[in-house]
Amino acid sequence: MRNRLSTLWDGRGFDLILIGIPLAFLIAISGAAILYNVVMSFQEVDMFSLGQIIRPFVGFDNYRRILSDPQTWPIFGNTLIFVVGSIVGQFTLGLALALFFQQRFPGSTYLRGLFLVSWVMPGLVAGAIWNWLLSGDFGVINYFLIQLGFLDQAIFWRSNPEFALWSVVIANIWLGTSFNMILLSVGLAAIPKDLYEAAALDGAGPFRRFYTITVPMMRSTIGALLSLGLIFTLQQFDLFASITNGGPNNASNVAQYWAWQLSFQEFDFAGGATVSVMMIFVVIVAAAYYVRSTRSEVRG
Repeated sequence: MRNRLSTLWDGRGFDLILIGIPLAFLIAISGAAILYNVVMSFQEVDMFSLGQIIRPFVGFDNYRRILSDPQTWPIFGNTLIFVVGSIVGQFTLGLALALFFQQRFPGSTYLRGLFLVSWVMPGLVAGAIWNWLLSGDFGVINYFLIQLGFLDQAIFWRSNPEFALWSVVIANIWLGTSFNMILLSVGLAAIPKDLYEAAALDGAGPFRRFYTITVPMMRSTIGALLSLGLIFTLQQFDLFASITNGGPNNASNVAQYWAWQLSFQEFDFAGGATVSVMMIFVVIVAAAYYVRSTRSEVRG
């Protein structure tokens, strides 16, 4: 025992301290909250029993109630559209920007820095900006679309059921594109230039080099990025709170915002916890895929 403790002082066991302290913090803070949320999903919880430790156990009744709710599947469908649309848009634009900034030209560093503004901007601030841009009466987007001849009259993006969800998707794409650009730029920089030169000598064109060299060499980076994108998108709450509030008539409502509405607007804490637990399982799958995608990079 004394020998093991001595390793903490001579440097050989210092890595255990570096890992143990944040791990203990995560278990104490995040782990306890997640466990509390899971337990709450199997209990009957209302405003009067929220402060109690022991509550009536109802088994899977909360899950059956949520799954049988008429608005559940439309909201889950909106969540799927929001996640897929956001991830595809962020990845496509991020990859295009990463490839663009691989070309060296004057001012590229400063121009790339401007794209990072959206990444460091708080979600509520970004939502307030897009709330103004998407305004039906004086919105900048409507103004330019009308001036360019794409629209005959203004579109009320936030209050029209056909466009409300897509308005949040567009805002979220803008918010996460720079993050995708950064990670994809790192992946592109790690590809040896000799491979492209050899392929060019063999007569391979730009598109062929992209599909035969760039995509295979960045497979692990792309997998990790898509997993992180899924996790971050499922956590997105600020844009819905500042742009549409889930309306109109749940047309833009998604699972994460609905869980908040159930808990803090309808005071159905058990229902909100149940929806959150369903989302946790999706995040666990994405996290497992992320770990699997980065394992090859660690082994290198």
